[in-house]
Amino acid sequence: MEKKFTLITGASSGLGKELAKLYAKDKNNLLLVARNLDSLNKLKEEVDSLYKVEVDVLSKDLSNLNEVKEIKDYVLKKGYFINNLVNNAGFGDTKDFVDMDIDFNIKLNEVNINALMYLTHFFLKDMLKNDEGHIINVASVAGFLPSPHMSTYHASKAYIIYLTEAISEEIKKSKVKVLAVCPGPFESNFVNVAHNHKTFETIKPMTTEYVAKKTYKVSLKGKKIVYVLPFKSKLLSIAPRFFTRKFVNYVAGKTLEEK
Repeated sequence: MEKKFTLITGASSGLGKELAKLYAKDKNNLLLVARNLDSLNKLKEEVDSLYKVEVDVLSKDLSNLNEVKEIKDYVLKKGYFINNLVNNAGFGDTKDFVDMDIDFNIKLNEVNINALMYLTHFFLKDMLKNDEGHIINVASVAGFLPSPHMSTYHASKAYIIYLTEAISEEIKKSKVKVLAVCPGPFESNFVNVAHNHKTFETIKPMTTEYVAKKTYKVSLKGKKIVYVLPFKSKLLSIAPRFFTRKFVNYVAGKTLEEK
């Protein structure tokens, strides 16, 4: 019989790390994936000492599709059944489109979109065969809005939301659930990579622990499709229903515009 494992990408820090602790606390075995092997091993030691579950780690660069495929190969070799998949890895960039580093943003799409799509596609098949499983795709409230100065990140998160909604409808007769979590700004290394300090000056970020606990709680309830937090972000997510796209685009751009 296949041993059940929870696979979390981007697990070496931030939301992925906090979710790993919550899954382990409930006695889920873990397969943790990120680039930083030292951080993964430190988390493994921490989880081992606290919760006594089996923890496996893999150092992979999700911007490289060949390395993403190696995750699949590793799982097959080990004979794991991934009954929980958390596609958490992702990053952003705050630049005008014409000024951005195109290679950096292609890597952004590889991680935020293609790696998530590949892993979801592969592991969903096994979940459906076993009629058991839950996939959490970490999107963002950014996915509901276009944003000048951060166009590729917002577009990538919109992709995640639409993809998750469509998959959820396709598999609605099964017991497998797919959830897109859409948090507003929260504490993480995201702001340093994306150079998005302006947003954090405007909006007080949530703690990573809070977002992780809310996400995990919603997943345990078996919620499907989309979950937005906090309440202010829910209001932001429905703004396009009440205002013109031109106006929403303008306001989103002003929040990131440097004075």
